[in-house]
Amino acid sequence: MTGWFRPLLANAAFARRIVACIGAAIGIALTMLVCRQFPWIDGDLPIIVAPLGASAVLVFAVPSSPLAQPWPVVGGNILSTLIGVAVFQWVPDVPLAAGLAVGCAILAMSLARCLHPPGGAAALTAVIGSAGIHDAGYAFAFAPVGINSVALVAIGTFYHRMTALGYPHQPASSVAIRAAAEPGGVLPIDIDAALAETPDAYDIAREDLTLLLERAEHFARVRRKG
Repeated sequence: MTGWFRPLLANAAFARRIVACIGAAIGIALTMLVCRQFPWIDGDLPIIVAPLGASAVLVFAVPSSPLAQPWPVVGGNILSTLIGVAVFQWVPDVPLAAGLAVGCAILAMSLARCLHPPGGAAALTAVIGSAGIHDAGYAFAFAPVGINSVALVAIGTFYHRMTALGYPHQPASSVAIRAAAEPGGVLPIDIDAALAETPDAYDIAREDLTLLLERAEHFARVRRKG
């Protein structure tokens, strides 16, 4: 039973998880306070959209994830919302529109290199949201969704720097990989070959994966030497 409560993420120490929880709480609260200052977010439009809760999980709990970086957060949420609005306006059947909105949002985010899971929820919100959301049309993608996203990223950047984590995350450079590499060690071309053998996608930058495997090989050599 106790194994069920172990962290799913590698290197997710309890202290770091607490820091993420506090950061998400502060991030969402401050985002609402910031967005409440804009007068055009009124009527039936929410001050903050529900997908921002999922964005906060990524930004504060897994800030090194490619899906949690500023462009995916801001671009993914805005682009997906625009697609959701367009699909709602062009497809009268709501179930069909909901499915198309999410599917097209994933495609658009992938092509624009801003894949962000909450973007799917943003696209869905544009289809099944309130009358106020539908009346706002494409403007909904910018206020409140765009403003929410920019505010969350700004707060996340400041918070992580105050807690000794770099955000936006900078993947390991080729210089760092070469410096860590040992004769016969893992190289980026080896990572590419291994990734080509599997249909799965992994939520880690290719450069970070290369450096991590190289360091693992180093510690394995040390262990074997006693």
